[in-house]
Amino acid sequence: MRENVTFLKACRKEPVDHLPVWYMRQAGRYDPDYRKIKESYSLLEICQQPELAAEVTMMPVRKLGVDAAILYSDIMNPVASIGIDFDIVKNVGPVIDNPIRSKQDVDRLRPMDVEGDLPHILETIRILDRELTVPLITFAGAPFTIASYLIEGRPSKSYIRTKEMMYGEPETWFALMDKLGDMVITYLRAQIANGADAIQLFDSWVGALSRADFTKYVLPTIERIFRGIEDLPQAKIYFPGVSSGELLSLLGGVKADIIGLDWRVPIPEGRRRLDKRFGVQGNLDPYVLTAPMEVIKEQAKAILDEGLQEPGYIFNLGHGLFPEASLDKLKELTEFVHSYSADVLATQRKEVKANG
Repeated sequence: MRENVTFLKACRKEPVDHLPVWYMRQAGRYDPDYRKIKESYSLLEICQQPELAAEVTMMPVRKLGVDAAILYSDIMNPVASIGIDFDIVKNVGPVIDNPIRSKQDVDRLRPMDVEGDLPHILETIRILDRELTVPLITFAGAPFTIASYLIEGRPSKSYIRTKEMMYGEPETWFALMDKLGDMVITYLRAQIANGADAIQLFDSWVGALSRADFTKYVLPTIERIFRGIEDLPQAKIYFPGVSSGELLSLLGGVKADIIGLDWRVPIPEGRRRLDKRFGVQGNLDPYVLTAPMEVIKEQAKAILDEGLQEPGYIFNLGHGLFPEASLDKLKELTEFVHSYSADVLATQRKEVKANG
C-alpha cells in the first residue's frame, strides 16, 4: 500500500506538505550493501532474480527515506527481446555483439515480447507493487540513447556512427526509430500493467544533438511514445539527459507530466523554456555530493527555493548517482529537503490563510 504519495501529488501539481525527493541511480554502487551483492552477481544476474532485484530497489527507500522507488534494471534489458545480444562490461558499459549498421540489420529486429522474454522484470514489478509504501517508478531508455549503443557497439563520446546513419541513411535511421519506438511503448505499457505508478523515459545522450537534428530525427518518436501511453493515468516523466537545455523549448508536444532538468539550467529558466506546461524535476549537480555537508545544503537550498516558487516540483539530481557518493550525506540531504521544504510550504499556507 502506498502510504506516501507525495511524489505522485507533485507530478500532478497538487499541494504537498513537503517536496518529494528521489535520486537517479539511487539503487547502486554508493551503497556498501549493494557492493557486497555485486561481489556475487552482475547487474544482469540481479535483474534476472526478481526477489533480489526487488530488494535492491527497496534498499534506498529504507535507508534514505526517499519518496519514490525506481526499479533496479538497465535501459538495455528490453533490446534482448528484439534480437540484440549485449553485455554490460565493467568500466565500459553496454557492449553489443551484433551492432546495427545497415537496413538489413534493422529489418531483422523482431517485435518485443515482454511476457515471453522479460518475465523476471515483470515479476520484480509485481513484488514491488505489493511491498512498497512509496510509489514505484519504472523506466525505459529513449530511442536515440538506445540507438547510440546499438549502432556504435559500445558507449561513445562522438556518436560518429550514429550521426553517420542519421545523415547518410535516413531511411535506415527512421526505420530503427520506428522499431525502437514500438519497443518502448510495449515495454512501458507492460510495466504499468504490472504495477508501476510512474514511468521515466531516459534520453541520457540526446543532448549531443542540435535543436534542428533533435527536431527532425528524434522528437517525432518521443512524441509518439508519449501518445502511445497517454491513455494510462500513471505519471510520466521525460528526462532529456545532460547538456539538453537548448532542447527544452521544443518539448511542448510531448505528453509528459514532468521534465527532468540537468544542473546547467536553473529551475526558473527551465520552466520558462518549457512554457510552464510541465512540472520539473532536478537538478543538483551529482558531484556537489563530494563537498562538505554545509555546501551541499547551501546548493540544495538554492535549488529548493527555485522549485518552491511553483507547484509541480520534484527534487532530484541533474544526472545519476556515482559510486563515490556518500550514503550518509544522501540520507542527511533527503532529511534536509523534507524539513526545509515543509517549513517553507507551511509558511506559505499561513500567509495565504492570513491574506484570506
